[in-house]
Amino acid sequence: MKDLAPHILRQRMVMEGFYSIDVNRTTVESYLRGLADHLDLRTYAEPVVYSPASGVGRVENQGFDGFVPLIDSGISVYVWTGDRFFSVVVYTCKRFSETAALDFTRTFFQIEGDIAHLAF
Repeated sequence: MKDLAPHILRQRMVMEGFYSIDVNRTTVESYLRGLADHLDLRTYAEPVVYSPASGVGRVENQGFDGFVPLIDSGISVYVWTGDRFFSVVVYTCKRFSETAALDFTRTFFQIEGDIAHLAF
């Protein structure tokens, strides 16, 4: 991908995998707060978490969507509760450790298999 604004620091990371824990709204909020803290990224508001009402949308897509705003951008998480699958996007204007993000996510969600990830 061509860097159209090399003078603006941006770090992006996507992580996906299958989780082992029970996930609810509180779990998603705790993950967002915990990941930000673990990566030393400052938030300026509480996480917001949405879950469509039962019967809205496709059954296989039911779960949670969450976001926490950072002083230096934001973190989003998407959770499919039926498949026990998650997808996380970390977008910051501050450097963070990709290894730390992976380790925290693996431990938090009690992931036994691989976490697919892409960082740029």
